[in-house]
Amino acid sequence: MQLRDLTTKKRDGRPLSDDEIRWFISAYTRGDLLDYHAAGLLGTIFVRGLDERELGTWTRAMLESGSRLDLSHVQQPKVDKHSTGGVGDKVSLALAPALAACGMAVPMISGRGLGHTGGTLDKLEAIPGFVTRLSEDEIVRVLDECGLVFAGQTERLVPADKKLYALRDATGLVEAVPLIASSIMSKKLAEDLDVLFLDVKYGSGSFMPDPVDGERLARTMLGIARSCGLKCSVALTAMDRPLGRAVGHALEVAEIGECLAGGGPADLRELVVAQGGEVLHLAGAASSHEEGRQRIAAVLDNGHARTLFEVVIKAQGGDPRVVARPALLPQAPAVEPFVADRDGFLSFHSVREVGLAVAALGGGRLRIDDQIDPAVGLVWRRAAGEAVRAGETLCEIHHRSGHGLARCQSHLTNAVEVLPAAAPGRLILDWLR
Repeated sequence: MQLRDLTTKKRDGRPLSDDEIRWFISAYTRGDLLDYHAAGLLGTIFVRGLDERELGTWTRAMLESGSRLDLSHVQQPKVDKHSTGGVGDKVSLALAPALAACGMAVPMISGRGLGHTGGTLDKLEAIPGFVTRLSEDEIVRVLDECGLVFAGQTERLVPADKKLYALRDATGLVEAVPLIASSIMSKKLAEDLDVLFLDVKYGSGSFMPDPVDGERLARTMLGIARSCGLKCSVALTAMDRPLGRAVGHALEVAEIGECLAGGGPADLRELVVAQGGEVLHLAGAASSHEEGRQRIAAVLDNGHARTLFEVVIKAQGGDPRVVARPALLPQAPAVEPFVADRDGFLSFHSVREVGLAVAALGGGRLRIDDQIDPAVGLVWRRAAGEAVRAGETLCEIHHRSGHGLARCQSHLTNAVEVLPAAAPGRLILDWLR
């Protein structure tokens, strides 16, 4: 086959055959095609899209480009969740041990942050000694020992995704719905799951601010899951405000400790309980969503989920004492208040700017090879919709000797508004099942 013919065909609006799709994914993964040639086809897909058959074949071809986890020996329901990412989104860190405490097996393959959002792996690596780079054998071992595991994508799991994502990132083709959906779903299908939950964010702190675009992505991924026989449901959740009070890697881990002790911010707990309840219901471990919610709330309040988080931290080389003693996490040496300039109610004009404020301090990466300072970040002392007075601290800036402080403050000025009245909308916009 000639790649030029495939590009021309897709450019003219004609669908690619299954054989053509499989050939392209295989040839590009092997290195038989040059990046600039492959980018031409991805560019036409960005504009023209993929129909349901094409997308299913594309996803399966990516899945078949490497190995899969073999969890056939695991007796418990195998479950996972994926979030499209947001500012302060730390739900996965509490949800995984809560699900494991309810008898689920949770092989959580996660990613790193880029741009204004943080990644699950980066947050976990704020824990001294915690190792996320595991082989497939190590992933299975930790899962068997603990009931859950946090790991990054291995070299052998869906190698086509790694190459294609790097090319999309380099050529400005990340935001194509079919390419996002196939990237996410190919990795999740490689985990040998029984149940997958998807948290699709909307609002100014997400990658898809428009709820219509978020719903289109959600329905696309739901369609792929159904075509592959995977039980799946989706929640569309708000990212028009930071989630929780902490934004920054070590600060967010400390907040997870609070959640797993039955406390922490109400919005974080709400999402952990709601999403966990949905997973338990899908997995057949609860007769209803409400019963599932009650079970998740119970393991947060009785300490069972917290104990399992400590167990998996130890199994992956980390210091489990950080859960109860957050002072053992990396600490920024200085704290600067960011104050309200008037009386009113706190609102967020752009949550993306909050994420960029943390990145300016060194707590995020704008390029994939940037190094992260896990200690820096923000702790909000007021939440969206709460009353504030002029001069009152809105958030604390945890910084390292002033590095990036002025840029951080500039981003925060662009992020917040103090209005005569403000009330945040619903945290969960809709469920898709």
